[in-house]
Amino acid sequence: MPPKIRITKEEIVQTALDLVRADGEGAINARAIAAALQCSTQPIFSNFRTMEDLQEAVVAASYEIYLAFLRREAEGGKYPQYKSFGMAYIRFAEEEKELFKLLFMRDRRGEHLVPTKDFDASITLIMNANGITREKAERMHLEMWTCVHGIGTMLATSFLSLDRELISEMLTDVYQGIRARHLSEENEHVCNSN
Repeated sequence: MPPKIRITKEEIVQTALDLVRADGEGAINARAIAAALQCSTQPIFSNFRTMEDLQEAVVAASYEIYLAFLRREAEGGKYPQYKSFGMAYIRFAEEEKELFKLLFMRDRRGEHLVPTKDFDASITLIMNANGITREKAERMHLEMWTCVHGIGTMLATSFLSLDRELISEMLTDVYQGIRARHLSEENEHVCNSN
């Protein structure tokens, strides 16, 4: 009798990621994964109690891939760090369309949302660069992120194709407009307090 082939948790998650990349989130099911691994569904359920547990592992692995995009863009040094986060988000949407959809375009109702590493880092960068409160930095980031997400969504769904330089200019324009408005409000508040 041939020895049993041990299929690891990591192999299962990687296979599920490959299926998502090829066919979208709906491709994650035990039979498709087993077929891709050329095994029964038994190893899947030996490593994961439920398909929801596997789905969570795939989302976590996708998020790690996204964080790698952030690190590479920031380390590239082409843009200021905050802008590099936006450019990385958009690049991720363009290059990893299905993983982007899995992370940022799925129905989130019922999920307990907590601030992510990139969210907290973005808020800190905005606070430090502009000398503003956390509350104001969160508002600026929310406004900026809706623009970045919109561009990312258009690229992920092939609705629009944009040149990187144009995207960079658009992000600068939007950020400078948001920044000018928030800083002028801050200055008005200070003047009215005196």
